[in-house]
Amino acid sequence: MAVTLCSYPDHMSVMDSDSTTNGDRSGETGLGTEENPQEKRRGPVVLRRGQRDESTTTDQRLLDSRGPSDWVHTDPWRVLRIQAEFVEGFGSLAEVPKAVTVFGSARTPRDHPEYAIGRRLGAELAGEGFAVITGGGPGTMEAANRGCQEAGGFSVGLGIELPFEQGLNPWVDLGVNFRYFFARKTMFVKYSQAFIGLPGGFGTLDELFEALTLVQTKKVTKFPVVLFGRDYWGGLYDWLRDSVHAGGKIGDKDLALLHVTDDVDDAVRVVGEAYQAWEDVH
Repeated sequence: MAVTLCSYPDHMSVMDSDSTTNGDRSGETGLGTEENPQEKRRGPVVLRRGQRDESTTTDQRLLDSRGPSDWVHTDPWRVLRIQAEFVEGFGSLAEVPKAVTVFGSARTPRDHPEYAIGRRLGAELAGEGFAVITGGGPGTMEAANRGCQEAGGFSVGLGIELPFEQGLNPWVDLGVNFRYFFARKTMFVKYSQAFIGLPGGFGTLDELFEALTLVQTKKVTKFPVVLFGRDYWGGLYDWLRDSVHAGGKIGDKDLALLHVTDDVDDAVRVVGEAYQAWEDVH
């Protein structure tokens, strides 16, 4: 039997096939030229000059279980973790019915009046057919989840990895824990038809202003942002009106994105009317 060895076309040398040469045909220094330097390819990544000096290959590092585990903390590996969080979040929440995200403090004790308000708010939203999404923690987040769950609604908690571990409160029906705040925030926005902010701290303020910015810039479909508690939020609203708006930093439509109330029924009404208006045009 005759065996034919594969040969290169006349116009291609063996050196052309080596991804580490990039066309350097000097055959002596192996350094390439300034305009056509030698290169090494690591998948889609091109390494040139001093960056080519690697003693191992990607496959070798993958298959060799020995050595330090620092690689799991590198940025390329984090990208996969981030991707996994989005995939898991989208997959877990895809069938959540119409929902409202309720923000609020994790530090609110169960005997505080704000806890009772959160519990009633969760129940009223459930009564109108809305699922309730919170950060899954204690305080007013727990209150909203609890009220929703006790009223027969669908209670969702999106937890976050923190130095002080809290865990999801016991009234969450569906819980997803996240490593990254930005992945978690995406889920709040993507699967909610409205935001209601109960009194809270930096985390609540962070979510509030991110939501307002996304609505203002039309990154998300317009939906209501309700601030519950005039005594608590009134000063902030006055500052936005008397300083930010008066100074021309936001417009009339921007200020109108906020609805401040002390009444649970009013908050639920605003959410329901906005959702109905959205349904009418879709």
